[in-house]
Formats: sequence, C-alpha cells, structure tokens
Amino acid sequence: MQAEKIQTLERAIQILDCYTIDQFEMGVREVARLTGLSASVCSRLMAAMKDAGLLTQNPTTRAYAMGPRALRWAEIYSANLDIRNVALPVINELLLETQETISLYILDNDERLCVERMESAQNVRIVARIGRRLPLYAGSGGKVLLAYLPQHRQEEIIRKTDFKPFTSSTIIDPEQLRKELRQIRMQGYAFSNGEWVADAAGVAAPIFDHKGDVIAALTISGPGTRFTPEIIRRHVAAILQAVERISRDLGYIGNAYNQPQQNNPRY
Repeated sequence: MQAEKIQTLERAIQILDCYTIDQFEMGVREVARLTGLSASVCSRLMAAMKDAGLLTQNPTTRAYAMGPRALRWAEIYSANLDIRNVALPVINELLLETQETISLYILDNDERLCVERMESAQNVRIVARIGRRLPLYAGSGGKVLLAYLPQHRQEEIIRKTDFKPFTSSTIIDPEQLRKELRQIRMQGYAFSNGEWVADAAGVAAPIFDHKGDVIAALTISGPGTRFTPEIIRRHVAAILQAVERISRDLGYIGNAYNQPQQNNPRY
C-alpha cells in the first residue's frame, strides 16, 4: 500500500514537471507521451489532481493547465528564500575554483549594492566591500544588471545617469553603453577591465528569480593582468554554470542560459 502511494506521488510529480512557460496547457495524450505513462493512468491522475486544485481544465478543449494550489506553494517558497543563503554554497565553490574574489550584487533603486563577497586568498586581489553602492554603467556587475532590465526601466536609468568617469576606461557615452548592453544580452555575460577601478577586471552574469526577472549579478573579479583571454573563457564558463544553479534554486524555469555563446565574444 505504501509503495502504491509513493508511485502515485512520483507519477503526479512527473505530470507536473511536463508543464513549462511555453507549454502551459496540455491534453491527456500529450502528457502521456511526455511521461511515458499510459493515457488511462494520466487521465485518472489528472482528474484527481484537478479535484485537489493542482490542475485546472479548459472546459472547451478539455486540456489541463497548472492549478492555483501550485501558485500558493510557490508564493510560500519564494517568501522564505534569501538569495544570499541560496548563493553562498555556490559562491564558495566558485572561489575555490577560480581563486579570485566573488561578489554578489543586487539592484538598489538605480544602483547596485554588494550584499555578499568572498575574497581571493592571493596577495594581489580585488576587495569588494559588503554594503557598497556602485553605479550600473561601470563594471561588469552593474552592466549585466542593467542589460537584463526591461527596456523602459533601462532607458529610464540611462537618462537619469550622470556619467562620470572613474577611470579612462569608464563608459560615459550613453549610446556606447546601449551597444554594450545589447552585446551582453546576446552573449549572456558581461566583461569589464578597469572601468571603475584601474587595473581591475571582472566577469559577471545575471541571476533570475521565479518570475524571470533579473534580481542579482554574480561577479568574478581580480587584477587585469591575471585575466588573460584563456582565463576569461574559463571564468565565463564557471560563472554561467554558477548563476544557472542559483537561479534554478530560486525557481527560475526560463531558457536564458540555453542561448549559445558567440564564437567571438567581446572581452
């Protein structure tokens, strides 16, 4: 009896896992094909799941979609998530792998705020102070946050920004910045070299929440002399893997991380 209950639960989870943002409504036969279960088993389980509020049924097409009970569970889960707690194990692994400083930035109005960092143990390193606010137009972390904001919000920030150069490499031309933001979205990450601290380089990638909104950026930073093209490629691969893990743990189910990287990314 216990084994039957476990099997029923596993099958119900299989059915729920079939649904995605792009495929939000499906009939019994489609679910049966995706799960490998028989149509009769799917029909019986999906009817029971509808009665429990896990699924809803379109009265015209008879197709099923995710029900309101799942949304209530998602809200409870999201309300108890702390991005720092979710990200910390991944940040620690990234620090050990890269031996460079790892920082976590969130959006704070029109700026980025450092909420977590683990410093490199190397003698020459970049220090990113927790609680420090920085503009979005300078540095890889700021640019990646800005790049993935909705277009109207991005433009609002750019129009309000007083572009001041921190170094000779700081982007102070709004049109050049827009071009770079488009490039970042195409390749999935940002790179900077000496934009807000001379001789400091960094790569950053976006973290998304369960709604698909960018909520944070993870960065690997260090002296520019250590960021050779080969090292940058390694750091990019490592950080993309890291942010995807964090985003998935936060409930993100989109496909931003499935996009192919360009053969000739801009470093």
